[in-house]
Amino acid sequence: MKSGFFITVTGTLLLAATTVSAQQSVAYSKHNLSATGPGEIRALTEDRICIFCHTPHNANPYTPLWNREFSTANYILYNSSTLSVHTWQPTGPTRLCLSCHDGTIALGEVLSEENTIMMTQEITAYRRSYIDTDISDDHPVCFNYYDALPNDELAQTVPPGLKTYNRDNIHCTTCHDPHDNTFGNFLVMNNNYSALCVTCHDNKKGWSLSSHSSSSKILSRETVTKTVAEWGCEGCHTPHGAEGPQRLLRRLEEEEVCYGCHDLSVTEYDIKSQFSKLSHHPVEATTIDVTGNYHDPAEDIMFLQGHVECVDCHNPHAVNDNQAVAPYATGRQKLVNGKDQNNAVLEQIVYEYELCFKCHGDSSTSIPIVSRWINEADTTREFSSANPSYHPVTAIGKNTDMPSLPSTDEPELTATSMISCVDCHDSDESVVIGGSGPRGPHGSIYRPILRQRYDIIDNQPESEAAYALCYRCHDRTRLLDDQGLYNTSGHYNHVVNGRVPCSACHDPHGVQNDGHGDHTHLINFDRTIVQPLPGSDFPLFNDIGTRSGNCSLVCHGRTHNGASDSSYP
Repeated sequence: MKSGFFITVTGTLLLAATTVSAQQSVAYSKHNLSATGPGEIRALTEDRICIFCHTPHNANPYTPLWNREFSTANYILYNSSTLSVHTWQPTGPTRLCLSCHDGTIALGEVLSEENTIMMTQEITAYRRSYIDTDISDDHPVCFNYYDALPNDELAQTVPPGLKTYNRDNIHCTTCHDPHDNTFGNFLVMNNNYSALCVTCHDNKKGWSLSSHSSSSKILSRETVTKTVAEWGCEGCHTPHGAEGPQRLLRRLEEEEVCYGCHDLSVTEYDIKSQFSKLSHHPVEATTIDVTGNYHDPAEDIMFLQGHVECVDCHNPHAVNDNQAVAPYATGRQKLVNGKDQNNAVLEQIVYEYELCFKCHGDSSTSIPIVSRWINEADTTREFSSANPSYHPVTAIGKNTDMPSLPSTDEPELTATSMISCVDCHDSDESVVIGGSGPRGPHGSIYRPILRQRYDIIDNQPESEAAYALCYRCHDRTRLLDDQGLYNTSGHYNHVVNGRVPCSACHDPHGVQNDGHGDHTHLINFDRTIVQPLPGSDFPLFNDIGTRSGNCSLVCHGRTHNGASDSSYP
């Protein structure tokens, strides 16, 4: 008799020779559908256990002594852009499992009995066991393991201990043993820390050193509570009944998978709330297989279709807590792709700005908040070190004489320092500025996802709050000290007396040389405030030396003709 089979003789339960402990055997599991079974689904009076699957006589031609018909359904199969193998309609052991779990044939309808065995309920009423004939939301089965290779994230040979029936074919029974419930869910091994998952997926890049594989934070799913590390893959994925079929995600919307932890229920910072702010990356705008232009791991990032998801910036299999100094990427962007300064694709970024360039490079469709005389949507060009001026994101800045540095808030900054995009584009609650929120460009009350207030409206009173973003790095006192020995730049007269915003003259990213005046010191005028002189096509700034220059333009109705009254100092 096969190990794990049970029979009843004059009401006494007998166990065949087996290595399965009695308490974990079929008799004490939900696969005992007899009246003595412990599950919610069981027979009303039938006390035989094995009969629901097996019979010693009159068996279906299929082994092992199968006591059920098979469904004639045409199953909807799992499909994904990242699945390299073709799966076939269920056969063999998988077909046996589905003869109950697809819900098309009553559980009590067995070949050996003339009448259907009456049950307390059918499997269709029990969500956790009802698989349906749509198996596109379940882990793929019915394929040859070696047809899925080469794949450097999979074990290159069939892992020992998994049943593939000497043909290397993956079935339900590769992961589940219907006669042994030692590890729960009839798994063939303990899946804590995703031990079963990584038996095949043994080389998921970055996983062994990732935060998700080692976190001791507590995560509750339904009635089970474990650490994030113990949940492993199943913290985000589920092998059966996935709401997000492609990638087997627990939730349909990709961002909702992340929110399951990153809403303070598990994590230290509430990232979910950031995406409800006025300015945020619109992760809610696209959903795989629901909307167009959704994120796909197999997509060509040279032709991005206007989407942004959490996984565009973070690789959940590799993300970690490693810190970095600008311009290098932190562990939060570990193993994420992007583009370099020449818009060439990088499989793994090195610098943080290369991640931003992935969307805000030459494929950018973003609309600038200030209309300038030199409008440039390609940030790779704005931050080019060939420009006359740029904020030092991709290279050390060209202005080595910066009297406004350092500020009280950023005392370590000097003219040779480099900064990251996130030093400006960050949460308004960022922990960096003394808040309790996460760091990063998730969302902010200030457009476009700015860490602090940055007024761009003309004729507004100057204050420390109005230009807090600028004053965080550039010392306000020295910047506005027009009589100071090192800073006779005219800022006080323009910003305080003239109520001209910083953005009227300065482009915070960088400016190319277009042949119309000089564009040192980030000079790139706001079209709505600054106009050219009559008869000219462009407003002009002329750099005539260290902290010296003059302007030929019209601003606030006043003509600046390049003469001494429109020069500084």
